[in-house]
Amino acid sequence: MAFIANAVSLVTYLMGSMNFGLTKSANTVTNFMGTSFILALFGGVIADTCFTRFTTGLLFGCFELLGYALLTVQAHLDRLRPTPCEDVSKQCEAANSGQAAIFYTGLYLVALGTSGVKAALPLLGGDQFDIKDPKEAAQLSSFFNWFLFSQTGGSIAGVTFLVWISSNKGWDWAFGVSTVAVLLAIVLLCIGKPFYRDNHAPKGSPIIRVLQVFVAAIRNQDIPIPKKKDELHEIYDKGTDMNFPNEFLQRTSQFRFLDRAAVNRISWVESAPSMTPGPWRLSTVTQVEETKILLRMLPIVLSTIFINTCLAQLQTFSIQQSMTLDTRILGFKIPAPSLPVIPLTFNFIFIPIYDRIFVPIARRITGIPTGIRYLQRIGVGLVLSTISMAIAGVMETRRKSVAVQHNMVDSRDPLPMSVFWLGFQYAVFGLSEMFTLVGLLEFYHAESSARMKGTSTALLWFSLAFGYFISSVVVEVVNKASGGWLASNNLNRDKLNYFYWLLSVLSALNFVIYLVCASWYKYKNAEMQHEEVSNGD
Repeated sequence: MAFIANAVSLVTYLMGSMNFGLTKSANTVTNFMGTSFILALFGGVIADTCFTRFTTGLLFGCFELLGYALLTVQAHLDRLRPTPCEDVSKQCEAANSGQAAIFYTGLYLVALGTSGVKAALPLLGGDQFDIKDPKEAAQLSSFFNWFLFSQTGGSIAGVTFLVWISSNKGWDWAFGVSTVAVLLAIVLLCIGKPFYRDNHAPKGSPIIRVLQVFVAAIRNQDIPIPKKKDELHEIYDKGTDMNFPNEFLQRTSQFRFLDRAAVNRISWVESAPSMTPGPWRLSTVTQVEETKILLRMLPIVLSTIFINTCLAQLQTFSIQQSMTLDTRILGFKIPAPSLPVIPLTFNFIFIPIYDRIFVPIARRITGIPTGIRYLQRIGVGLVLSTISMAIAGVMETRRKSVAVQHNMVDSRDPLPMSVFWLGFQYAVFGLSEMFTLVGLLEFYHAESSARMKGTSTALLWFSLAFGYFISSVVVEVVNKASGGWLASNNLNRDKLNYFYWLLSVLSALNFVIYLVCASWYKYKNAEMQHEEVSNGD
């Protein structure tokens, strides 16, 4: 609730209270969002390496709490902010170095905190399902749909209640309520601890396991790749942890050069078969396949980055568009930053329909437990994203034509056009996010190995992060290459519609690239070992 509400309306705080320009405000928000998502990869590694999912979520939640508390203090005390800019035609007083330092410290403490929470909570929820129980294993997919549903409900509360507070009571109240909300979330997380299934203890760093495979493969590069799988090293043990049963991955034909890491060099070169090489000289087939899974996932990660670039534009420029329009709907005046309530409401309605109606029908037709495969679901989301950007271009063209027709190009008064027209682009993109986000969560959680679920699932947030960072780069590059499509602080004179159409074309090209990557991907083939077997190589 707190994160999304402040993300969609932070541009207005930066322009109104910190005296940032439009471009700097937009880039600050996208960089903040990008950092919060890219640090989730760090949170995922922490959850796989150092702490349980619960401890990781609790620790990073405290960081988020501290960040919001610091922003609350700055928003409340006038001396910690620059003098408000009353006349936009004159040069406004910029925030000094001390004021900027306080703001960025609080902002990036929030980014750090929310990153760990994003990484840990889906994993903690996934741990509550016993993968050995067929019924619970089937319910895992449904869990991610309802996880997004709960996030959507919180986001609706944020972009309505919290945005109303920031617009009518002030930003100190908005940040203060966010602080209290995060505190209550931490308390509720702790209250639920007795009911959680025990997390597995971390069993070594997944990054180290990947590095060991590469080092062993390089050391064995002079050894031919075996053709038979029984010539490769594997260790079979009895699984003792419900959440961490022994998972044995089958050898695949992709990235075969890594198979050398599972070749016992001693049996090929030296006459000392009784000696066991160390982990930096010999890996198991499962360990090699874990590395291959990460490598196979990378093209999917890269081809889903651009949809998040489009999302970043909707969270910045669409808010600025809405501030030029009539925000009254059915007699109620809606604050501009509350516009995302439209796609969120669509998601709130369509997620239960998708989970309870579409998936069962599709399951009967396809025989797939999730209705359609993860990569198919992601592809649908990418197509909808392309359509959304095209609609955004059409709506912006119409908005500018209204400004010209009524001679209001340089006017600060709302145009005689309802803000509801922007709801079309938001609604389609909201559906796109429903398909893509949950599809990626399911994909990373299902396809990753048992020992790397935190790191692999965090790739979702890694994709989101780079989408936001690329968004800032795209804005700057387009501005320079086009001669200033987005250079003015007056949207009525900018060419934002051209920018949206450019994003639509790039999204279509990105979808073609995704199709190539998805067709190349090979799904994981694993055997779960629950009975005691004899050890063997």
